[in-house]
Amino acid sequence: MESTRTLTDKIFLVLKGLGMGAANKVPGVSGGVVAFVAGFYEEFIYSLQKINRKAFLLLINRRYKSCFNYINGRFLLLLFLGMIVSYFSVSKLLDYLIFHYELYVWSVFFGMIIGSIYYINKDFRDWNYKTYTALTIGIILGLSISFLSPAKENDNLWFVFFCGIISVSGMTLPGFSGSFILILLGNYVLLLVDSVNALYDTFYEILGGNFSFIENHERIKMLKVLAVFTLGSVTGLVTFSHLLSYILKHYKSITLSTIIGFIIGSLGVVWPWKETIYKHNESGELIFDSTGKKIIENYQRYIPELNQETLYAVLFILLGIVIVLALEAYGAKTRKYNA
Repeated sequence: MESTRTLTDKIFLVLKGLGMGAANKVPGVSGGVVAFVAGFYEEFIYSLQKINRKAFLLLINRRYKSCFNYINGRFLLLLFLGMIVSYFSVSKLLDYLIFHYELYVWSVFFGMIIGSIYYINKDFRDWNYKTYTALTIGIILGLSISFLSPAKENDNLWFVFFCGIISVSGMTLPGFSGSFILILLGNYVLLLVDSVNALYDTFYEILGGNFSFIENHERIKMLKVLAVFTLGSVTGLVTFSHLLSYILKHYKSITLSTIIGFIIGSLGVVWPWKETIYKHNESGELIFDSTGKKIIENYQRYIPELNQETLYAVLFILLGIVIVLALEAYGAKTRKYNA
């Protein structure tokens, strides 16, 4: 598989990682949907499944090249490279766009979700009472999650580890937004803003020869939180991939119909017309994170009025659908070429 990958394929794989990384950070959007639509979801799950006992034995026996090839290392390396670059670049741009053009950004995401539903459903033919039941359960779960109220922030390391396991599910379960789950768990700002900023500041200081952060107890605490969260994410990624690989192999139709339901249910989270509800303290004052941003508590959705702004939003929804269809066309062309 690796030997047939051209330079163009490798560049596009990094770009797909950029897309997954950006999607994973946005509440309501799932990186797994990007993998599904871009046509590399099953390879992604299969590669993660290879991180197992055999890979560990190859590693401790210093058969590094064999281990790298066994886990489809080049594929995972390029994909995760894109995700990491995205986290410190594309996602920052996305933060800016959401802050200044929130309605239109959510409209594009809404359109992409609709396009994803079409893409996954168009070749699915195994509809029966079992798959319809799975579809219904997926829709109900997706909608239920979108209307839950968030908890309070909790920096207990065991809970942070659990958050890592749960949040990474958005990469392996299309339609299941890990970042939105973190909002519901109360730890979105702690884990995706404050701890990441602490790491960024630490790198910046080290490059400048400044090691004073060692005496900064709050900084060390944030770095510990990020390390535990990362460990939980890796654990969740490998665990979910093994579980999903098994159920895709033995219950593929039911799994796919549930995923379709999840994605349909996630439309409630990414509904463009919503008012953001921000956190307030007991005195009624807004609470800001370490970057000066207001902390999101939840969203209040509404039906839009028919005006120019709504028309533009509808056009952006159509743009989102077109983006997905274009990705689908590219994926089909690539698969045909590789075959």
